[in-house]
Amino acid sequence: MSTVVLIVDDDPVQRRLTEAAVRRFGFEARVAENGNDGLALLRTEGADVVLLDMVMPGLDGLGVLAEMRRSGLDTPVIVQTSNGSIDAVVNAMRAGAVDFVVKPAGAERLQVSIKNALRVDHLEEEVRRMRRRASGALSFKDLASRSPDMERVIRLAERAAKSTIPVLIEGESGVGKEVLARAIQGSGDRRGKAFVTVNCGAIPENLVESTLFGHEKGAFTGATEKHAGKFVEASGGTLFLDEIGELPLDAQVKLLRALQEGEVDPVGAKRSVRVDIRLISATNRSLLDLVKQGRFREDLYYRLNVFPMTLPPLRARREDVADLARSFCARFAAEEGKRVRAISQEAMALLTRYPWPGNVRQLENALFRAVVLADGDELTVAEFPQIAAQVEGFDIRIPPAPTQAALPSAMPEPVREIVRVEVRDPHALSLVTEETGEIKTMDDLEADIIRFALQFYRGRMSEVSRRLGIGRSTLYRKLKDLGIEGDDKTEDAA
Repeated sequence: MSTVVLIVDDDPVQRRLTEAAVRRFGFEARVAENGNDGLALLRTEGADVVLLDMVMPGLDGLGVLAEMRRSGLDTPVIVQTSNGSIDAVVNAMRAGAVDFVVKPAGAERLQVSIKNALRVDHLEEEVRRMRRRASGALSFKDLASRSPDMERVIRLAERAAKSTIPVLIEGESGVGKEVLARAIQGSGDRRGKAFVTVNCGAIPENLVESTLFGHEKGAFTGATEKHAGKFVEASGGTLFLDEIGELPLDAQVKLLRALQEGEVDPVGAKRSVRVDIRLISATNRSLLDLVKQGRFREDLYYRLNVFPMTLPPLRARREDVADLARSFCARFAAEEGKRVRAISQEAMALLTRYPWPGNVRQLENALFRAVVLADGDELTVAEFPQIAAQVEGFDIRIPPAPTQAALPSAMPEPVREIVRVEVRDPHALSLVTEETGEIKTMDDLEADIIRFALQFYRGRMSEVSRRLGIGRSTLYRKLKDLGIEGDDKTEDAA
């Protein structure tokens, strides 16, 4: 899904012009005529950014900001007003606005402001998520998803979090099994307690027992000091056994006993040690197939497989790619000191169409590399060459600009001009392409040109019709078809 910008303004002309500009930037626009309607839309449908008029009848801009603060709505707000005084700026910022533009705001200024607000919002949310993860307080709100399949998994995990039932998370490598496990712990009674992770496939076979259950000093050659073991470290909290299918058979026997008895036997110890853990296991392989192959104990399988859930791969929840990409972009830009504000519409279409065999981990690494490569303030297809080479319809090579004679003579002049701009500048591809990367229809191109002209000439219908080379009556008919019918009383007031 695209970024949603909520426009709250009581002026119908300004509202329509701002909506047209927002859509031209590649964002989804929603509109409200007053502060109360804006708050209602924000609560029910949400938004990524709010463009808020300061002076409105009834609930004004400052009132909306105050109500958002009381309701815990932390959506970034950009204030728009015709009063550009210092006092107005200070009052808006104190009330929680992230930026301030004076009407009528230029298209470039408005676009930069929206991108900055999105970047700050994503970065702040990523910082908050990392802090909650470090403190053991990660929750299911941090896993917000637009995918129905992922939402079903989250609802299932919420039920598991209310008890200490053993959980088995299945899914391909890189889908985020550990993140889901942390959310289960952070939403239950053991929130804030120890969360100990063990990658069972990364432990040398001769050290599995010592790593899990601990050992006494001198228990074996090299045991120069006492080691508590992961079970004891996790006592009172959660033990996450990742890639549980890689555990050797002899260690599986001792793990089964530890789970059944609630105690472990450290290597070389004379007595058992009681432990109190919440167990969450994860695997990228089918444990049942391993049982049939004799590589995993059947009794341990049934002990672990009490509450199974399967995380869908990223290719099955493409709705989440955009939000994940923006979050990663904001984090890496901050870490690397880069001024990357956004991801271009064409690049986002590329990321959405790629199947991501390495799942979320591969997407994260791709964004890391792209941010490091970026020279501008926006990530483009050029920063994802390996991805573009594997998706049909994308090519990072810039073709030579054709001569005017090479352009179809039957093409309307405004459209021909856009094509000339597009082939010279790869960043202008969004003018003639959809989010999917496909070329727009002629009707859509014409609609975009009219919206752009309205914004560029600030709603002066005579100038718009003259520059587009069409009659005023034809212009009004087309505006009506587009749902942005002009206002006779205000069209040429300027």
